Amino acid sequence: MNVSGVNTVTEFILLSFACSRQVEVLLFVLFFVSYILTLMGNGAIVCAVVLDNRLHTPMYILLANFSFLEICYINTTVPNMLRNFLSETKIISFTGCFLQFYFFFSFGINETFLLPLMAFDRYLAICWPLHYPTIMSLHLCVNLVILCWVTAFLCYPIPIYYITQLPFCGPNTIDHFVCDPGPLLALSCIPAPGIELSCSILSSTIIFITFLFILASYTLVLRAVLRVPSAAGRRKAFSTCGSHLVVVSLFYGTIMVMYISPTLGNQAGIQKIVTLFYSSVTPLVNPLIYSLRNKDMKAALRKIRMCTKSDQK
Repeated sequence: MNVSGVNTVTEFILLSFACSRQVEVLLFVLFFVSYILTLMGNGAIVCAVVLDNRLHTPMYILLANFSFLEICYINTTVPNMLRNFLSETKIISFTGCFLQFYFFFSFGINETFLLPLMAFDRYLAICWPLHYPTIMSLHLCVNLVILCWVTAFLCYPIPIYYITQLPFCGPNTIDHFVCDPGPLLALSCIPAPGIELSCSILSSTIIFITFLFILASYTLVLRAVLRVPSAAGRRKAFSTCGSHLVVVSLFYGTIMVMYISPTLGNQAGIQKIVTLFYSSVTPLVNPLIYSLRNKDMKAALRKIRMCTKSDQK
């Protein structure tokens, strides 16, 4: 039933982090610096892959897409959060709130698609090294990446549409720094257990299926690596996969808190901390994790830095 005509709420108030003005200014500086570093780190990886022909391989194309995704992901929340730190009203429009909801979850789901794809790439490279160039061609890699992006953006339009049709007649205060379905549904004038359940099932299904796929891929990789006779070969294989496993652990470890521990996930404070970690902290540390453990990436970044210095001269 369409009850959108009942809506009296035209804007929402994002409480973000309730604290004193001095603390808000401090948080603004902290998150602004973190935001700039995230853009620079992930942007450097994208530029390195684009500009260095040696990195035009499936592994680095996936990494560049992942870094570009992190840039998009952080831009759905942090700019508005920074504005709210310095604002007295902390207002976001009804349309703006649901657009943020859509892009935040679409980029998040895309991350849960790209991480298994990166795990599958490592599985093929280590378990089927002779067939890897034939199976994971650049053409297939690009098509799989496109499929991830398109599918991710098709997951949430229908649930979001039904949430927008709920009557919101006040209050309009969201105890969060992002328009999240839980706090939004709590503001509806009528209960919507069906929509809440469908959103939870959709998110949980995507998270657990992709996580199990990653787990299966790296179980097979581990079996293959343990069969490598030389210690040097085993170290090289573990080094190749180590960075990706750290990123997977950081991302899935935080988002699963929201679904494995329902009691914790329903507490506003825990929701904010967990969401902040996987939406802001993880994109910040990912470039460090990937660049510090990868010789080719470090070489490409040095090449960019040298070219930049020579252009300045």
